[in-house]
Amino acid sequence: MSLLFILLLLATMLNLARLWRPMAQGEFFSSALLYIAVITFVTILVVRTSTGGRIPFANSYEFTLLFSGGVLLFAIFVRRGLDSPLFDLTVGLVAILLLSVAGTFSSEIRPLMPALQSGWLYAHVATAVIAYGSFALAACLGMVYLARTGESGLSLSALDERIYKLVVGGFTFLTIVIITGAVWAEEVWGSWWSWDPKETWSLISWLVYSAYLHARRSYNWKGQKSAWMVIIGFAIVIFTLFGVSLLLPGLHSYL
Repeated sequence: MSLLFILLLLATMLNLARLWRPMAQGEFFSSALLYIAVITFVTILVVRTSTGGRIPFANSYEFTLLFSGGVLLFAIFVRRGLDSPLFDLTVGLVAILLLSVAGTFSSEIRPLMPALQSGWLYAHVATAVIAYGSFALAACLGMVYLARTGESGLSLSALDERIYKLVVGGFTFLTIVIITGAVWAEEVWGSWWSWDPKETWSLISWLVYSAYLHARRSYNWKGQKSAWMVIIGFAIVIFTLFGVSLLLPGLHSYL
């Protein structure tokens, strides 16, 4: 993971320099570092899977690592047509933040505990990575929109539409996360919903993005308002994932 962290630090310094002064080959080198970082992430994932004999979906360290890698992977597609040092910078900073958080958890590979020995684990975690990765990138684009800089090749209306599509995708997968979590909870704990802090804040996240979609469709809420809303929504997602575990321990604390 150290190599991945170093690559992201290099990309961050490069994109800070690009913000300060445009560089002829800046976008090329930024893209190259992103691709190398994704390849490094996939390599880490393959090695950990081979070593542990299972897909690394089982604890906070592994989920946070998957989350950071998912953000980087999805960014390759989201940044198409968008030559924005600010977007590349914010993506890198989000990934660095997630890797830093992952570093606070134990990286030891352990056998799956009984509660996690379920096919629902993979559906639940995979959809969570897609949902939260989409929300992360929507927030990064929201920052680009608010800054109104670096949208080379992409108008503000197109940028706003890209944010909307990311939220629609993220919201769809977050809905699946909640449904699979409820089914899995009934299987393991005998209850579909226990108002566990993690469950409650996941529902709050769902309601925030639901409000965003409702406001956009019913009241044509676009532009700066929607950009701020996706940024606030992602802040709530981060609190749901990490703040809740730290401040409001519950049934998910063993992860």
